[in-house]
Amino acid sequence: MPENTAEVTAAEIARLAGVGRAAVSNWRRRHPDFPKPVGGTETSPSFALPQIEEWLRAQGKLAEVPLRERVWQQLAGHPGGAVAGLLDAGCALLVVRDRPTDWLELTAVSDQRMAQLLRPVLDQVLTERLGPDHPLAGTATGFASVPLLRAAGELAAELGARNAFEFLLGRHLDASPRQYTLTPPGLAELMAALAGPAPGAGTGATGAAGAGAGAAPFKVLDPACGTGGLLRAVGALGAPAGVALHAQDSSPEAAALTALRLALHGDAAVRTAAADSLRADGFPGLAADAVLCHPPFNERNWGHEELAYDPRWEYGFPARTESELAWVQHALAHLREGGTAVLLMPPAVAARRSGRRIRADLLRRGALRAVAALPAGAAPPYGIPLHLWVLRRPAAHAPAAPGLLVVDTAPLVSDARERAAWPAVHTAVLDAWEAYDRTGSTEEVPGVSRVVPVLELLDDDVDLTPARHLPPPPGGAGLAELTAVRDRLDETLTLATRLTPPPAQPAAAGGGPARPPLTTIGELARAGALLLRTGTGSGTGSAPVLTEQDVYTGTSPSGSLADTADEPVLTEPGDVVVPVVGATAVARVIGPDSAGAALGRNLQLLRPDPAALDPWFLAGFLRGTANNRQASSYASTATRLDVRRLQLPRLPLADQRRYGDRFRALAEFEDALRLAGRLGEQLVQGLYDGLTDGSVTPE
Repeated sequence: MPENTAEVTAAEIARLAGVGRAAVSNWRRRHPDFPKPVGGTETSPSFALPQIEEWLRAQGKLAEVPLRERVWQQLAGHPGGAVAGLLDAGCALLVVRDRPTDWLELTAVSDQRMAQLLRPVLDQVLTERLGPDHPLAGTATGFASVPLLRAAGELAAELGARNAFEFLLGRHLDASPRQYTLTPPGLAELMAALAGPAPGAGTGATGAAGAGAGAAPFKVLDPACGTGGLLRAVGALGAPAGVALHAQDSSPEAAALTALRLALHGDAAVRTAAADSLRADGFPGLAADAVLCHPPFNERNWGHEELAYDPRWEYGFPARTESELAWVQHALAHLREGGTAVLLMPPAVAARRSGRRIRADLLRRGALRAVAALPAGAAPPYGIPLHLWVLRRPAAHAPAAPGLLVVDTAPLVSDARERAAWPAVHTAVLDAWEAYDRTGSTEEVPGVSRVVPVLELLDDDVDLTPARHLPPPPGGAGLAELTAVRDRLDETLTLATRLTPPPAQPAAAGGGPARPPLTTIGELARAGALLLRTGTGSGTGSAPVLTEQDVYTGTSPSGSLADTADEPVLTEPGDVVVPVVGATAVARVIGPDSAGAALGRNLQLLRPDPAALDPWFLAGFLRGTANNRQASSYASTATRLDVRRLQLPRLPLADQRRYGDRFRALAEFEDALRLAGRLGEQLVQGLYDGLTDGSVTPE
């Protein structure tokens, strides 16, 4: 057996076979031919993946492992860890993308010879795409990685090189949720659109007209890039001479992953640096057209002591507690005159007294142009309404902007869980900014947007929180809406009363019928009684995405597809959808209103054969607390459900339908209660608002 064979643990064997870990232990004891451990420890051994697959298949316990899963298992078992495997796979995929002919020649030789020949080809490709000082210079793509590289090439033939890397990166991010702070794609697209090419973009720092042969590319910098989500959203941006992307992160692993991700995503010039941007700027001479940044929040150790005399602090030396204002000035220092910066900020930065002098100077000199408050849940940390700051480097001797655009999108979202409102948020912010950027003013929308004179803001607090500078919305529409909400609440409460279940009848004691034998979802899937599919939330098309949040809250599909070459998993009436992350037992039967939606990430779809299984019977038993507990595994940060281990009784279809009718009635009652709760909250808050703003009288 080759030394570089991928290894799997007992838990991973259980996932491959759709059983519990205890079953794997039983197989090891009862079957002398079960493969012997090849690594790990005595208490946590690891096994060779090819041997395990062969044994499981011989026992009839394993269907063919999908190519994606096989590549992921090899990557996760990389001797250097998952990130090292990602970097090796990404390098191979870049060769596949940029040198397809060379890749075919490389894969035609032995593994050892391929490892020897790949190194110089890879060095050339990386230098061409990432420059001579790229962060992947030390990547060791040796003989041990060759099976993974070959498998990654096969995956690229199926998905395309870019989508193959996005899939593997997505699996790694899902497995390491606390290691990275991600910017959601929708928010990244909004930030990129706000920073898009203004007049003169793509023509160099002088802003001279024309986009001829001497025109410079539109330069974009992210000084805290993470895994490159913001720069990935930049795209072409309509710049006539192309785009040059510059990324820096304090983590060498993140910088290297970003470099590969951006190189695979398009043909833009990519330069990356691995260092703390505030302490060791990787691009000291760069004058960018745009800066996008989701900086770390509330950092105390950002360099306050050693950077006291840094020339970047044009607007004042930030206090130790104002790390975000240090990032703001770092972004401004890297802009050409007229260049735009967009930063995601915690709301406290707009109001903390320790930062009021810097905020005041940003306003006086015309550097800060807009502050937009996002709804809670737009990005982590999800519990607070983050702000977007839009800044522009003032031109020398140009008059300062007389007003600040403030936008509050909270009135556009009646429920923090209502993700379907994100397009309205995106449109409101972008439309207000584009009008203000063109003319210096925008139509005032009460409660949503307004241009505030700078003199009105320069008081003792210099508080830039948008909601504090917006007039309340008119009361007339609010009164009509409150009446409609109250009428709908009356109807819903009447419905809930009618749907209230009758008193529960206890099961017969003693002489009742014996409990039927149990089966598992895994056994039913192997028998063909149902089909199991896993959601990705990605693919081609315009179908809305059914998200975890939608399943938990019983709302309509609200997500949008991430762009890949995959075919999304589309729901059909009668499907049962189960979230696999989280401790709450939930199962949703798809009805006509949700049919045709794409299945989101962390969701499992069960499509029962109607001749063998009733969907409501299936969903009802999947919601049992004890059933979920025995089928769940527990990590330090999350509970994960193994759907294949969930149990339900073996019953004739007629008996299943008896249970199914009761489960369906319970689901209708639950939906009515959930809707009544939302309407009640909306009515109560509306009355509080109306009484306090004078649009409703106490009588």
